[in-house]
Amino acid sequence: MRTFFVTSKLDDALRFHQTALNLRAHRQQLLAGNIANADTPNFKARDIDFSSALQGALSAHSGNFGLMVTSARHLGSSAESLAGPRVLYRTPHQPSLDGNTVDMDVERTQFADNAIHYEANLTFISGQIKTMLAAIQG
Repeated sequence: MRTFFVTSKLDDALRFHQTALNLRAHRQQLLAGNIANADTPNFKARDIDFSSALQGALSAHSGNFGLMVTSARHLGSSAESLAGPRVLYRTPHQPSLDGNTVDMDVERTQFADNAIHYEANLTFISGQIKTMLAAIQG
Protein backbone atom coordinates (compact mmCIF):
# COMPACT_ATOMS: atom_id res chain seq x y z
CA MET A 1 0.00 0.00 0.00
CA ARG A 2 2.89 2.37 0.71
CA THR A 3 4.15 1.99 -2.89
CA PHE A 4 0.75 3.11 -4.19
CA PHE A 5 0.87 6.18 -1.93
CA VAL A 6 4.34 7.20 -3.18
CA THR A 7 3.35 6.62 -6.81
CA SER A 8 0.19 8.65 -6.32
CA LYS A 9 2.18 11.55 -4.82
CA LEU A 10 4.66 11.47 -7.71
CA ASP A 11 1.81 11.42 -10.22
CA ASP A 12 0.19 14.38 -8.48
CA ALA A 13 3.46 16.31 -8.47
CA LEU A 14 4.01 15.85 -12.21
CA ARG A 15 0.39 15.82 -13.43
CA PHE A 16 0.14 19.56 -14.17
CA HIS A 17 3.20 19.63 -16.42
CA GLN A 18 2.31 16.32 -18.07
CA THR A 19 -1.15 17.63 -18.92
CA ALA A 20 0.25 20.96 -20.11
CA LEU A 21 2.82 19.20 -22.31
CA ASN A 22 0.16 16.98 -23.88
CA LEU A 23 -2.05 19.98 -24.63
CA ARG A 24 0.89 21.99 -26.00
CA ALA A 25 1.83 19.09 -28.30
CA HIS A 26 -1.76 18.84 -29.54
CA ARG A 27 -1.89 22.59 -30.14
CA GLN A 28 1.42 22.48 -32.00
CA GLN A 29 -0.04 19.88 -34.37
CA LEU A 30 -3.08 22.06 -35.01
CA LEU A 31 -0.93 25.12 -35.71
CA ALA A 32 1.39 23.14 -37.99
CA GLY A 33 -1.68 21.92 -39.88
CA ASN A 34 -2.83 25.51 -40.28
CA ILE A 35 0.55 26.52 -41.70
CA ALA A 36 0.65 23.50 -44.02
CA ASN A 37 -2.80 24.38 -45.39
CA ALA A 38 -2.18 28.11 -45.87
CA ASP A 39 -2.84 27.79 -49.62
CA THR A 40 -5.73 25.30 -49.43
CA PRO A 41 -9.01 26.86 -50.60
CA ASN A 42 -11.78 26.96 -47.96
CA PHE A 43 -9.46 25.71 -45.21
CA LYS A 44 -10.47 27.07 -41.81
CA ALA A 45 -7.66 27.79 -39.34
CA ARG A 46 -8.12 25.85 -36.07
CA ASP A 47 -6.78 26.28 -32.56
CA ILE A 48 -7.67 25.49 -28.95
CA ASP A 49 -8.23 27.79 -25.99
CA PHE A 50 -5.25 26.50 -24.04
CA SER A 51 -6.16 27.86 -20.60
CA SER A 52 -9.71 26.49 -20.61
CA ALA A 53 -8.51 23.16 -22.05
CA LEU A 54 -5.90 22.91 -19.29
CA GLN A 55 -8.46 23.73 -16.59
CA GLY A 56 -10.85 21.14 -18.05
CA ALA A 57 -8.18 18.47 -18.22
CA LEU A 58 -6.99 19.13 -14.67
CA SER A 59 -10.51 19.17 -13.24
CA ALA A 60 -11.25 15.89 -15.04
CA HIS A 61 -8.26 14.37 -13.24
CA SER A 62 -9.21 15.75 -9.85
CA GLY A 63 -12.90 14.91 -10.00
CA ASN A 64 -14.49 11.51 -10.25
CA PHE A 65 -15.67 11.84 -13.84
CA GLY A 66 -14.20 8.60 -15.16
CA LEU A 67 -15.91 5.29 -15.64
CA MET A 68 -15.93 2.84 -12.78
CA VAL A 69 -13.38 0.10 -13.40
CA THR A 70 -13.71 -3.43 -12.10
CA SER A 71 -10.27 -4.63 -13.15
CA ALA A 72 -6.76 -3.20 -12.88
CA ARG A 73 -6.40 -3.85 -16.63
CA HIS A 74 -9.22 -1.45 -17.57
CA LEU A 75 -8.18 1.84 -19.11
CA GLY A 76 -9.04 4.98 -17.18
CA SER A 77 -11.15 7.54 -18.99
CA SER A 78 -12.53 11.00 -18.69
CA ALA A 79 -14.55 13.18 -21.02
CA GLU A 80 -11.53 15.38 -21.76
CA SER A 81 -9.18 12.50 -22.52
CA LEU A 82 -11.65 10.75 -24.82
CA ALA A 83 -12.73 13.76 -26.83
CA GLY A 84 -9.62 15.89 -26.43
CA PRO A 85 -9.74 19.64 -26.04
CA ARG A 86 -12.44 21.52 -27.90
CA VAL A 87 -11.08 22.72 -31.25
CA LEU A 88 -12.15 26.21 -32.25
CA TYR A 89 -12.01 28.01 -35.58
CA ARG A 90 -9.96 31.18 -35.79
CA THR A 91 -11.80 34.35 -36.80
CA PRO A 92 -9.90 35.92 -39.70
CA HIS A 93 -8.87 39.57 -39.58
CA GLN A 94 -8.82 39.75 -43.35
CA PRO A 95 -10.45 36.74 -45.05
CA SER A 96 -9.13 35.68 -48.44
CA LEU A 97 -11.21 35.35 -51.59
CA ASP A 98 -10.80 31.56 -51.68
CA GLY A 99 -12.32 31.14 -48.17
CA ASN A 100 -9.04 30.24 -46.46
CA THR A 101 -8.80 31.80 -42.97
CA VAL A 102 -5.10 31.10 -42.31
CA ASP A 103 -3.13 34.27 -41.53
CA MET A 104 0.52 33.24 -41.73
CA ASP A 105 1.71 36.03 -39.42
CA VAL A 106 -0.74 34.94 -36.71
CA GLU A 107 0.06 31.25 -37.21
CA ARG A 108 3.84 31.76 -37.05
CA THR A 109 3.49 33.87 -33.91
CA GLN A 110 1.20 31.34 -32.20
CA PHE A 111 3.48 28.47 -33.29
CA ALA A 112 6.59 30.14 -31.84
CA ASP A 113 4.78 31.15 -28.64
CA ASN A 114 3.49 27.62 -28.13
CA ALA A 115 6.96 26.15 -28.80
CA ILE A 116 8.52 28.47 -26.19
CA HIS A 117 5.88 27.48 -23.61
CA TYR A 118 6.44 23.80 -24.45
CA GLU A 119 10.19 24.20 -23.82
CA ALA A 120 9.47 26.04 -20.57
CA ASN A 121 7.23 23.17 -19.40
CA LEU A 122 10.01 20.71 -20.23
CA THR A 123 12.49 22.82 -18.24
CA PHE A 124 10.15 22.95 -15.22
CA ILE A 125 9.44 19.22 -15.25
CA SER A 126 13.14 18.45 -15.68
CA GLY A 127 13.90 20.66 -12.67
CA GLN A 128 11.23 18.90 -10.60
CA ILE A 129 12.64 15.49 -11.45
CA LYS A 130 16.21 16.61 -10.63
CA THR A 131 15.00 17.97 -7.29
CA MET A 132 13.21 14.70 -6.50
CA LEU A 133 16.28 12.67 -7.46
CA ALA A 134 18.50 14.85 -5.26
CA ALA A 135 16.09 14.35 -2.35
CA ILE A 136 16.01 10.58 -2.88
CA GLN A 137 19.78 10.23 -3.25
CA GLY A 138 20.47 12.50 -0.30
